[in-house]
Amino acid sequence: MIPSPHLEQTVAEPTNPTAFDDEDYPAYTMGRAAEMLGTTPGFLRSLDEAKLITPQRSEGGHRRYSRYQLRLAGRARELVDNGTALDAACRIIILEDQLAEALRLNAELRTSDNQR
Repeated sequence: MIPSPHLEQTVAEPTNPTAFDDEDYPAYTMGRAAEMLGTTPGFLRSLDEAKLITPQRSEGGHRRYSRYQLRLAGRARELVDNGTALDAACRIIILEDQLAEALRLNAELRTSDNQR
């Protein structure tokens, strides 16, 4: 599972318009997320079961997805459509995400070292 500071929280209504600019804000219902990705709600549930993404829940218990989670789900869909098994696709995506984060941190450290 990809760590997110917002996992396991109940979805609250946005208090300001920038909430929708936040890539971790759970703005999309399962139906809308599936429609946007051209997939089924069942595929999204399978990503939850595989622990690739853990959608937040509304107060009524309905799944809500963020833009970040939709990007991961879209990448999973792409890999699965090209013949990769779901568990392998999830592992690939986790490794890609970890690499991107490591590269971001390295760039940040280089910048802070150069400013000293």
